[in-house]
Amino acid sequence: MGHDGAAQDGGGPPAGDEPGYGIGAVARRLGVPVPTLRTWNLRYGIGPSRRSPGGHRRYDEADLRRLEEMNRLIHAGVAPADAAGHALRHRPPPGPVAPAAPATGPVPSPERTPAGESGHPAAGAPGTAGGVPGRTAIGEPGHARGEGARSPATPGRPPSAAALARAALALDVRTVDGRLEAALRDRGVAWTWERLVRPAFAVIVGRQEETGAGVEVEHMFSERLLDALAARAREAPAPAYPRPVLLACAEEEQHSLPVYALAAALGELAVETRVLGPRTPYAALEAAMRRLGPSVVFVWSHRRETGDAVPLAALPRLRPASRVVVGGPGWADVLPPGTARVSTLPEAITAVMGLLR
Repeated sequence: MGHDGAAQDGGGPPAGDEPGYGIGAVARRLGVPVPTLRTWNLRYGIGPSRRSPGGHRRYDEADLRRLEEMNRLIHAGVAPADAAGHALRHRPPPGPVAPAAPATGPVPSPERTPAGESGHPAAGAPGTAGGVPGRTAIGEPGHARGEGARSPATPGRPPSAAALARAALALDVRTVDGRLEAALRDRGVAWTWERLVRPAFAVIVGRQEETGAGVEVEHMFSERLLDALAARAREAPAPAYPRPVLLACAEEEQHSLPVYALAAALGELAVETRVLGPRTPYAALEAAMRRLGPSVVFVWSHRRETGDAVPLAALPRLRPASRVVVGGPGWADVLPPGTARVSTLPEAITAVMGLLR
């Protein structure tokens, strides 16, 4: 590999006999960490296409546009392999690559999200990404691209949320497992969460409200989803970063599915994670931080009763530092300095990726 372009702070091509962009300049310009760019090049073949007179691999403007398209699709919920395939097959329109917005600052507070005991999004909860806070990643079902619309990077008809809900209501575990596994494999975690899981849970909760029964359906579906997410996380590529990400629910918080969804989504991007799960005592979180030295600590709170921000300020100050990101509608409005709040699943992924080092 060539130089990382450390002197190119503005992100533009260097002068002299080194045309194009070094990987460091590309990382700063797109807001994508250098290890991620290297992983995309090695795994998907989307990388620098020219070599400078000095023998260094360089990115040109077309390479940047392809990477920008891949990055956009991943944040929209498309699996990385599919996003890379689309970016390589379709030539993006010419023009400058817009600099990425910072991913480390706080964002507006998330809206309150009704949910059942499993921490899933209930019906009538716009502005939430299935509990990993926020709006839908690629539009509400039936809007914009429409129910059953094809991903730009994946051919074929996607699994149906209505059919998944019918299978769950029938306690058809085999069909539920098959549809979840197929969606996670073909479309990735974010798409599956937004386009299948949220609508299916909305149907299940709606049936409970109508009949006063059906808790067994909710519990079965939650367990099958958790198993599918865990399996997806186990299939993650080798880690591309030296330090892991630690994810946990706030103390006494039982809604844990969003934490596992975020962990699986990060795994798709070659990020090593450790999930402590529901009802994690802050003393246990502190011990895990000291043992692992994570780059990022993500803490989820769904209910106001569990969103006390005071213990966050007492988390250990490590060297190198661990940045804290919180998600969920339970957190108090005022957070300790340096704590980032995210309000969508894409924002959670972007914030964590921007803090990795």
